Amino acid sequence: MNDTAQAARDLYEEMGAVPVINAVGNMTMLGGSSPAASVREAMDIAQRYFVDMDQLLAGSGRVVADLLGCEAALVTPGCASALLLGTAACVAGDDPERMSQLPDTTGMKGQVVLQASQRYKYERVVRMAGVELVIAGTPERVTTDDVAAAIGPQTAAVLCPVLGTETDAVVPLATVVEIARGVGVPVIADAAYQVDPADHMRATASSADLVGFGAKYFNAPNSSGLLCGRADLIEAARAHTFAAFERRELAGIGRPLKIDRQEVIAVVMALREWLGMDRSQRDAELSFQGRALRDAVEGLAGVTCEPATGDGVTGLRIIVDDAQKVADALRAGSPSIWCTVHDTSLFFGLRTVHPGDEMVIAERLQEVLS
Repeated sequence: MNDTAQAARDLYEEMGAVPVINAVGNMTMLGGSSPAASVREAMDIAQRYFVDMDQLLAGSGRVVADLLGCEAALVTPGCASALLLGTAACVAGDDPERMSQLPDTTGMKGQVVLQASQRYKYERVVRMAGVELVIAGTPERVTTDDVAAAIGPQTAAVLCPVLGTETDAVVPLATVVEIARGVGVPVIADAAYQVDPADHMRATASSADLVGFGAKYFNAPNSSGLLCGRADLIEAARAHTFAAFERRELAGIGRPLKIDRQEVIAVVMALREWLGMDRSQRDAELSFQGRALRDAVEGLAGVTCEPATGDGVTGLRIIVDDAQKVADALRAGSPSIWCTVHDTSLFFGLRTVHPGDEMVIAERLQEVLS
């Protein structure tokens, strides 16, 4: 164990927390991400001066919009806040009186449409703006007619989560946009982790009137995100931010949603690196870790690894007896090791595993399985 690893363990122990080797992915509850050294360096440079945050949000938004090829953008404290600010923009715009009235939507369009097959816990974030959800269709089946019928005179927006697991029971985002725009209603897409590859992220950023991303998924700080979309709605969303509350005396709903100047800079720098990344080189480095983990455990009795051969091992599935018991044992140690459990297998994603920690995982697996 190197000095940094020991110092980190000591630090978390002092705070009463157990350090985690994260083989699950960019999870908010595990701290989200580990920004690159270049991003951390930019954050340190930004700390040298204070800045007008309203001005910084406007300027950084222009840079992000240029990088993603969308009309406008806003750096936010996470994707959830992007959804809340976007909803407030659709309901109250940038009208000071309406803004100060939220979450009371009396006299405003106060409904947001959501497909029954797409209901999820983050719908609560949208409801924080004071809106009522109107549910289209049933969990088993939603048609274009269902979506169209759910949109009415009081509809402020349609919420459409982009989860990457859409089924026949879901009307796709492109179709929802076509229906909603036909009657002048904006669509808010929750595309939190739709960031890879770069071309997919660029296309997604312009796929709806408003699109939210979690910046942790492209290695920016856990507490940051993006809202992309129509210039008028992005400007209205910026009017609801903490910065406009303080500088422009606009009583927007987003005053509690504060982000630091260093984090704003980090989002832009991380996005630049993400969009320009050599993904083949990244995957080769991750596969080096994955092969090392596979080599260390594949000879253990009762263990089967997938992939069993080959060089591309950015994630490794290990099939064992009583996978949940093994996963619980891995979590119980210090550092705690988190992986994904699927019935009879454990899946270790390498993208959030610090180089060298794959051998810590291997050693612990050897202990538990032997």
